Amino acid sequence: MRKLLLTTLMLVVLTGTTTLAAAAPATLTKEAAIEALKDIQGEVLAVDPSEIPGLYLVSVKMQGRNIPLYLDASGTYMISGNVIDLKQRRNLTEDLFRRLNPVDVSAIPLDDALPLGNPQAQQQVIVFTDPLCPFCSQLHTVLYQALEKNPNLLFQMVLLPMQPNSQRISQTILCNKSLEQLELAFAGKALPEPSCDSDTLRQNQALAQSLQITGTPTLILPNGQIHAGYRPVDDLLKLINENSLPVN
Repeated sequence: MRKLLLTTLMLVVLTGTTTLAAAAPATLTKEAAIEALKDIQGEVLAVDPSEIPGLYLVSVKMQGRNIPLYLDASGTYMISGNVIDLKQRRNLTEDLFRRLNPVDVSAIPLDDALPLGNPQAQQQVIVFTDPLCPFCSQLHTVLYQALEKNPNLLFQMVLLPMQPNSQRISQTILCNKSLEQLELAFAGKALPEPSCDSDTLRQNQALAQSLQITGTPTLILPNGQIHAGYRPVDDLLKLINENSLPVN
């Protein structure tokens, strides 16, 4: 995404984006944003006030993705890059990009995932996890707490070894397709050597790279939104509820 945003900024510099009249309007309209960005090869989808006073969030479709840009009210100045909320320590641009570009959950292979919960549940959450990741272990406990409060959930555990010694352990777990062995690893118990050889872990790592997942635990929610990190049970259930699919 950063490379695409940088490309966008270079296009503005090279083509010399036409600015609007010197007198700035009170608000930035979609028509004004289209005029300001007319030399960029993209489609302006929406304009909304941003978290930053005086700047507007402009969603632009480019190269098949929706890119967040920031413009001032006059359409004269554009910010293309990462905007960080220092108090919350959040990358607002990254959050916006993920929100604008949900994952196609149906395209994620789950044949080797370890199911936890109700197989018939309408709301399915994909969890990228590492058997040697402390926060993954903590989240795993929370998943059971979530199921106690809402049994109509299914968590699909996808092994993504990120720690140096996780590869062998993850392979053992996959060979046996064993949720119990994953939980033994979370508890610090030793596992036997792998009894099979497969490309599943490599495929999981390639999938994570394509989704720009760089750490564990990471959740893919029912509607395709990606959220990283540990959450206590009530926060997790709230997140799932806010990103659930319509119930048939």
